[in-house]
Amino acid sequence: MKQASNAVIATLGSLTLLFALSACSIHEQKQEGGNKKVDIKTPFAEIHVGTDTDAKDTGLSAYPGAKPKSDSDSDKHRANVQIGGDDFGIKVVATSFTSDDSPEKVIDFYRKDLKKYGSVLECPKGIKENHGKDESEIKCSDTGREETGKLDLAVGVPEKQRIVSVKPDGKGTEFSLVYIQINGKRETL
Repeated sequence: MKQASNAVIATLGSLTLLFALSACSIHEQKQEGGNKKVDIKTPFAEIHVGTDTDAKDTGLSAYPGAKPKSDSDSDKHRANVQIGGDDFGIKVVATSFTSDDSPEKVIDFYRKDLKKYGSVLECPKGIKENHGKDESEIKCSDTGREETGKLDLAVGVPEKQRIVSVKPDGKGTEFSLVYIQINGKRETL
């Protein structure tokens, strides 16, 4: 009798998995300029991943004259990821640029641009990672080392933040713009 009920449970589990997998859809699209986009829909959540992103997608202004960072694998310098379900959601947009201007000029520009979202936090050692802790504000890391011309600027709260990470690059500057938004219970992520 016990074997029969285990077989029924296994069969029901297999049918449920088969139904869930049949309800999934995956759509991959290559766009102009080498950008890629993948959309995955399941009964439980939707996932959108793309490399089609720029400064405006982070809610920040484009630095005048900056160029998207590029090398042989330019996809690693741009990402637009959105995952959402009924009770949760996360969106991360990140993109990197280079400029012939000094880090100080780029920092001054984004210090002013970030102010539209609130008080700007300046972190020479980077942003402290929360690691799932229930913290109500973004904080600077107290570990690591300071480097001349390197600075992270941040504004927001852990559930909705914008970060600009600036560092010297030869005679110019490399900088990244990041936007993070988390909806729902953090424990579910």
